[in-house]
Amino acid sequence: MALTPPPHDDTLHHHFGATSATSATHSTPTHTPLSTHSSLSAHTPSTTHSPLSSRTPAPATHTPLHAADISRTLETISSSGTAGREFEFTPVDFERIRKMLYQNAGIALSPAKQDMVYSRLAKRLRATGKKTFAQYLQHVEQDRGEWEIFINSLTTNLTSFFRESHHFDILAEQLKSIKEKRPLKIWCCAASTGEEPYSLAITACEAFASLTPPVQILATDIDTAVLATGEKGNYRKDRVDRMNPDYLNRYFTHKSADGSYTVRPELRRMITFRRINLLSPAWPVQGPLDAIFCRNVMIYFDKPTQYGILKRFVPLMRPEARLYAGHSESFLHASDLLRSLGRTVYVRLDSPLH
Repeated sequence: MALTPPPHDDTLHHHFGATSATSATHSTPTHTPLSTHSSLSAHTPSTTHSPLSSRTPAPATHTPLHAADISRTLETISSSGTAGREFEFTPVDFERIRKMLYQNAGIALSPAKQDMVYSRLAKRLRATGKKTFAQYLQHVEQDRGEWEIFINSLTTNLTSFFRESHHFDILAEQLKSIKEKRPLKIWCCAASTGEEPYSLAITACEAFASLTPPVQILATDIDTAVLATGEKGNYRKDRVDRMNPDYLNRYFTHKSADGSYTVRPELRRMITFRRINLLSPAWPVQGPLDAIFCRNVMIYFDKPTQYGILKRFVPLMRPEARLYAGHSESFLHASDLLRSLGRTVYVRLDSPLH
């Protein structure tokens, strides 16, 4: 049975419209000084979207699952046993899930993750009333809504505000160094629940000393549930406890009833949240971009998949653009595409930056 492909996004907010940066004349954006915070009124972001002309580069090359690999996986699972489980979870079930996840999300699932997979998907068997994993997986292949829940259940979303903080210091200097009067575009590829894109927005506001900096942020993720959380911009106190108190006072409003904090509407207007699967054959993203934050994502992909994604990043990047990676990620295998500036920051091979 053919797998149901993930939903395809073909539109984006006007922030990343199809106007070419090389042909359009941009007026100087009007900045709102930070000193006028108290006079700023809330605004509901527009939900109008405009069609985009998408690039369609060659899809990433995937490493096939070989028979020997499958055999080792089955042996590992068989030796672990399934005693005490509510649902039977066979080696065939796990291998089928592993292939579905790899083929549609690019995630190479380790055999050691079998208990995690069972724990997360057993909840879905209960919710859908399915008696076996085989029944549930057939349901996933036939129902687009359950397909999204399936992917959401198996993807990890670990994030925090200003995680790997040195990258935001580097970004601030980068934004200050751009002298052209034009919108600056940043793509956050793994937005999760929104902490990273809002950290980018705060960094831009600080760099320009304005609540309306000339910066547009595209925040994407494969998980629709976390994107919905990010779009709301509401966070429990424990999620913001480690943030600079000045930032918390400046860019959030406090709800005393439940103790949560909500980002200011000015920050939300800078960000467009959209679902994008990095393995989709076409991304509805219009360059050129000034920065790409793709941090702690590539570690879930094998090297050929990583290379395919990086190859598609390069044409979207300006010559001076920077690609920010996670602290445990290295792109030495893509040295014909990218050059390291150190501290997990990369530029195009032909970039004038050193």
